[in-house]
Amino acid sequence: MAIDDTIALEGFLGEESVPGDLHGSTARFRLTVSPTDERADEMILPCSVADPELAHAVIHDLVPGDKVRVTGHLRLPRTPDEPMWLAVSTLTVLETAPELSAPAAAATAAIERYGPYACWFDADTTGVEVFTETGDWVGTAGDPSALGELIEAFEYRQAAGGEQ
Repeated sequence: MAIDDTIALEGFLGEESVPGDLHGSTARFRLTVSPTDERADEMILPCSVADPELAHAVIHDLVPGDKVRVTGHLRLPRTPDEPMWLAVSTLTVLETAPELSAPAAAATAAIERYGPYACWFDADTTGVEVFTETGDWVGTAGDPSALGELIEAFEYRQAAGGEQ
């Protein structure tokens, strides 16, 4: 492939990366890319790493919630049963995922990203605290099924506030 076919994307690692083979010389992960604040523009892109040194770093150093910039070549399917993926050649960590403050909290709580939003799930409560990636508080969803409504209401308030 030509150098000018290389693409660069920024996104969040939504889950743990996994080895692509038994020896860990390749890696696979899914990147959540959200180029705009519109949820309709968000996509999850499967990525693979063939360089053994980069694969080791991806498997052992990245954690869910890390914001990364990847460059590589998009591999489009040639038949309906083939997947689409990004063959990653370089990866840069732009932001590390927020760390939980206490080990006890880590066992009962989790932070998940939804595009430009970070959601705090606590197993001891049904509510979900939601923040923007810049740290602004969005609100509390009564339960996980209400996240979409909370985020839509927040985006509506932001759009209405920006038009005035």
